[in-house]
Amino acid sequence: MTREDRPDTGRDRRIEPRIDWTRVIAAARTHHEPPIPAWRERRYWRWGAAVALMLVVLLVVFRRPMADVLWPETRVQALLDQAGRALAEGRLDADDGTGARQLYEAAQALDTDRNEAAIGLRRVAQDALRQAAAALVQNRFEDARDRLALARDLQVPRAQADAFAARLRAREAEHAGLDGVLQAATQAHEAGRLVGSEDAALPLYQRVLALQPARLEALEGREDALSDLLQEAGRHLARNEPGQAAALIAEAQTFDAGHVDLPQAQAALATALESRRRAAARDIARGRLAPARAAYEAVLAAVPDDAAARQGLEQVGVAHAALAERQAADFRFDEARQELAQARALAPQSVRVTQAEQAVVRAEQARGRLGTVLPTRERDRRMQVLLAAMAQAEAQGQWLTPPGESAYDKLRAAQALAPDAPAVKQAAARLLPAVRTCYEDELRANRIRRAQACQQAWQTLQPRDAGLADARRRLAEKWIAVGSERLGAGDIAFASQALDEARRLDATVSGLEDFQARVRLAQAPPPR
Repeated sequence: MTREDRPDTGRDRRIEPRIDWTRVIAAARTHHEPPIPAWRERRYWRWGAAVALMLVVLLVVFRRPMADVLWPETRVQALLDQAGRALAEGRLDADDGTGARQLYEAAQALDTDRNEAAIGLRRVAQDALRQAAAALVQNRFEDARDRLALARDLQVPRAQADAFAARLRAREAEHAGLDGVLQAATQAHEAGRLVGSEDAALPLYQRVLALQPARLEALEGREDALSDLLQEAGRHLARNEPGQAAALIAEAQTFDAGHVDLPQAQAALATALESRRRAAARDIARGRLAPARAAYEAVLAAVPDDAAARQGLEQVGVAHAALAERQAADFRFDEARQELAQARALAPQSVRVTQAEQAVVRAEQARGRLGTVLPTRERDRRMQVLLAAMAQAEAQGQWLTPPGESAYDKLRAAQALAPDAPAVKQAAARLLPAVRTCYEDELRANRIRRAQACQQAWQTLQPRDAGLADARRRLAEKWIAVGSERLGAGDIAFASQALDEARRLDATVSGLEDFQARVRLAQAPPPR
């Protein structure tokens, strides 16, 4: 109650204190209640429970790796225990890693300071020998060899391993009846069946020696059989059959690489192969392509990766391509196609073969323009016109130029019309000496391209002329001489072309190898 509410009684006016509870309650409601602590919030409890559950799962899943990291001794001991159980069960070696050997090696890799793993591996080696002995008693020779190999891998004492190996060989020999095998080898040797089958002499001797390496009869028999085999290889070489000889020599080497006669046989084979390569190169230079191809193929039969022989076969293919061009120029298209087929087979990637194919096509087109069938009178008239034009070109010294109007071109056209006409044959016989003279004159003047054109005309007119080989050799020498001069002046492109031309003309010409080496050196990129 307030003073104003109290009535005035006229007495001593005292004011008594009085609480206004309505105001107190209203003031209290204007203040916020204190916040609830975080640890009493339900949502925090849910998150905490989830994190705890995840930690438990991780511990369960990764307890082994974590234990290995935190307490490696525990992992090592576990491996040693597993290895001991595997050893007790006889599981010495297993590809899946559960064998005693693998488990001991894993423990050793984790802790190299502990010697239990090394001791365990020695126990595995001894158990491997015991298992090998048990297998030998039961005549399980393959298992015995496997267990012996395991013992050797684990460094079992060598004396123990060698002693058991000797017992194994003796038992195998006894079981296999090696006396009978040796007798069969001797009979095969006497019959001349040295190799080629399992019951031949050398395989049987080898079978005996695999079990009894010191068996004197087998050693002597193998020695004699190998000598006979190498003599047979020599007879193949004498018959120019290096492929068969090489096969026999290689087989002899597999039986005894240290045989006393083997180096001599290998040297004879190498000499024979080199002789065949040189003979093939000479045959190419002389235009004898079939023997050259046979020689190179014989070399490849003996040495399949011989680079020189493969390059030689490609040169034979290029020579066939050049011959196809000449035959097409004379309108002998059937022969030209045969030569092209051989060229493609031997040098399928050669640009020269592609050029020959194009030349044959052009010649066929030119032949078509002349007409396939002409009346006899018209053919004779055209032949006379061509021969007259040839004589005029001769009088002017136009043997090869200008193209299409030269004496040589006119003669070719006349030969295409009437190759068997007497007048055409007489003209060809008259032109040949002139072409030879052209060759000599141009060669002396160092005009090697024109000299080569004359030589090609000479070869076309008289392919079997005995003087052609010497002409090709001299022209090849001239290419080398001029190429060397241009190489000294820095013209590597011309030198490379000169090398190709010289090789095509005569692959055996003197100075070719030296010139080739200098060209290759000039073509090599500079060192970085």
